[in-house]
Amino acid sequence: MTDRCWPLRHRALGSAHAATLLVVLLLASCARLGTGRAEWAAGTLRLSIDGQGRIVRMIDGRSGRDYRADTVPSPLLSVQVDGVLHAPESFAWQRADSTATLHYAGGVTATVRVTAKPTHLVLELTDVEPVEPVQLVVWGPYATTVADTIGETVGVARDSVIAVGLQALNPKTLGGLPWRDNDFPPQIDVFESGDYADLSEEGKRYVLYRVEAAKPESFGSTLQAYTRNRTRNRVIANWDHDRYVAPRFADGGVVGSKIALFGSPTGDLFATLAAIEIAEGLPHPTLDGEWAKTARSASAAYLILDFGEADIDEAVSWTKRAGLRYLYHPGPFRTWGHFELGERFPHGRDGLRQCVEQAEAAGIMVGVHTLSNFITTNDAYVTPVPDPRLARVGASALTADLDARQTEIPVASPEFFAQYRNNTLRTVVVGHELIQYRVVSEEAPWRLLDAKRGVFGTAASRHAAGDSVALLADHGYRVFLTDVDLGREVATNLADLFNETGLRQISFDGLEGNQSTGMGNYGEILFTTAWYDHLSDGIKRHYIADASRTSHFFWHIYTRMNWGEPWYAGFRESQTEYRLKNQPYFRRNLVPGMLGWFKMTAQTSIEDVEWMLARSGAFDAGYAFVTSYEALHGNGFTDRILDAIGTWERARMAGTFSAEQKRAMEDVAREFHLESRGDGAWELTEIYPHVVRQGPGARQPGALRSSTLAFDNPGDAQDLTWILSAEGGSVSGCRLTLDDAGALRLDVRLSDRWSIRYEGGDVATIRNADNVVRGSVPIRAGTFRLAPGRHTIGFTCDALLKDEAGARLEVRPRGRPAPL
Repeated sequence: MTDRCWPLRHRALGSAHAATLLVVLLLASCARLGTGRAEWAAGTLRLSIDGQGRIVRMIDGRSGRDYRADTVPSPLLSVQVDGVLHAPESFAWQRADSTATLHYAGGVTATVRVTAKPTHLVLELTDVEPVEPVQLVVWGPYATTVADTIGETVGVARDSVIAVGLQALNPKTLGGLPWRDNDFPPQIDVFESGDYADLSEEGKRYVLYRVEAAKPESFGSTLQAYTRNRTRNRVIANWDHDRYVAPRFADGGVVGSKIALFGSPTGDLFATLAAIEIAEGLPHPTLDGEWAKTARSASAAYLILDFGEADIDEAVSWTKRAGLRYLYHPGPFRTWGHFELGERFPHGRDGLRQCVEQAEAAGIMVGVHTLSNFITTNDAYVTPVPDPRLARVGASALTADLDARQTEIPVASPEFFAQYRNNTLRTVVVGHELIQYRVVSEEAPWRLLDAKRGVFGTAASRHAAGDSVALLADHGYRVFLTDVDLGREVATNLADLFNETGLRQISFDGLEGNQSTGMGNYGEILFTTAWYDHLSDGIKRHYIADASRTSHFFWHIYTRMNWGEPWYAGFRESQTEYRLKNQPYFRRNLVPGMLGWFKMTAQTSIEDVEWMLARSGAFDAGYAFVTSYEALHGNGFTDRILDAIGTWERARMAGTFSAEQKRAMEDVAREFHLESRGDGAWELTEIYPHVVRQGPGARQPGALRSSTLAFDNPGDAQDLTWILSAEGGSVSGCRLTLDDAGALRLDVRLSDRWSIRYEGGDVATIRNADNVVRGSVPIRAGTFRLAPGRHTIGFTCDALLKDEAGARLEVRPRGRPAPL
């Protein structure tokens, strides 16, 4: 009987069809191996289990290569009792019902049902005896030698030949290991501080966000998942509080924990993951008739504009003018929780639906921005009667009766209230009243001091000794948060909004707020699955969802992640390093590329926009283009900016950039210009900018030092593009000299941030700080004509009004255009 099963590990499979047939045959034969070991197969992956319940072989059925790392054990399933994780001590396989029985120290027994399917193996925990002492169960870690690319979130390790992976098959099965009691996996800074301080630099690059279902190791990688028993309240460190009550949650406990294991040729990885989603009833959203994870438009750029019922036509016009397909509202809501619309939508949801319909008639899809489970203090979940499902850090009891005017609140214990980190609103709930306090008394009898009664529209009232006093969880945005039940209701409120109005795009910003449930990633998953499950079939067939963070099970619901904020500096400086680090994270986790948000103001230059667009082309990544009506109307480069966005986006979506061009554009120090030549043809030209500045000099008051800049013309003969700007004050009397051919005096006074711009021809334009043309300067033909090769340009200006005024000269010679 043994001979009928074990020799198969050396036999290569010739086709996917042969692999499918092997699944059935192999399980039938392995059932006769006896109680001490078994071999299971699905797709190209075959697992051998020894008598101690450990995976001892992980074989690629095509090549016969064993991908299990044999330096560490790979227990099929471990159980935690009294804080100690126990690997199985023995294993038995029952042919009749396809179950494995695992025995552990202390008399615990677990039963796992094994089901082989054409692409994957399903492992489900069907019973644990006794279940009460089991705190959690862990699948794995399964140690592999696969190390080239490790998708820590999606749960896949792959090289050029094979991909091996783990998928959690229900929300309570969390990708990762229970590193923390709050079920929120550690970030890189935590790994560096001790938990995984020995992780190599190569390994650390994988934990930009959080390690979950796959993890890099010195021997290759591990795959892992777990489920926690939540039948009891626990007090844990959570949400930046040392003590936080994680309430019991009725989800069946550890029984029902379920995963899929698979191996596939790397080239078939996407198809395998899609097949698992469909076979296991996981979320499988589509976009433009294709699975959202592979749809070309999944990385579409979009315009963020504060539109309303009165100006939706203008917003749609700007979106189309930019050559984009998605229009996104940055904040249409008056409240979060029930998501009541603000004054821009006087007809409420009917008005928003009308906007959506008008936009779709013009070929534009509409979305809105949210902050997930954040609850504003003016929402009906807070006022006039607070919902009992607002998240609570913990509670104590009143030690005396309380009238409606007292400003010292006597409590039995200070343990939850004296936590001031991430406690912005310092609000407690007593009955139907919300009360704010400043601090807790320093000694017993414990009191909440300087209390404000009946805040946020609630009524101050009398309360009796022994009544509960609970601290509400909040966020620095001055909002409250939800427990699990309220979070799921808020998510269905959002889904109702989409179903009623036809919205097609959302961002679950602030998704980490669901840590308020005390269940970390699980809380996030329950929130997003409630939203997805409540969507109409029509919305499920076409939506884009991104988020501020990602997680393993959520991978099946969200389309992409798009984070990178524009508020801190200009296009080139605001979180640039973070945006670039995101790109390899997206690639290894099979997520469409996105660059984050970029904000266009009236002062934004066309050069900065094309700098961003070149990165979009380099990483095949979309972005959010944030702007306003004021900026669009006020910026003198608006037409050129929108033309450039449309040109680059069409070329990117058409897949026209070569691998070599993409590598060149990944370098943020290099700049490029793209022009459409019609009929699906484009020309990409590299720009070689050089900048020189002048500051105050010592020659005489008001004079600036003269400067000379040497540069190359790497392209053909051309008119040199240059931009001369005033910085920090006004300048005048500027003189330019190209290759010592005689000075050109520019009799123009430039105010701070004004510029003179020459782009060829016989005129240079004078522009104000908003890039609007305010005059011109005649330029004699040929004055700035460049031959290929080395050149010098000198300039000097006189400072006016402010001694600290300076001048900046940028020259922008072009390389030779490359056709696409």
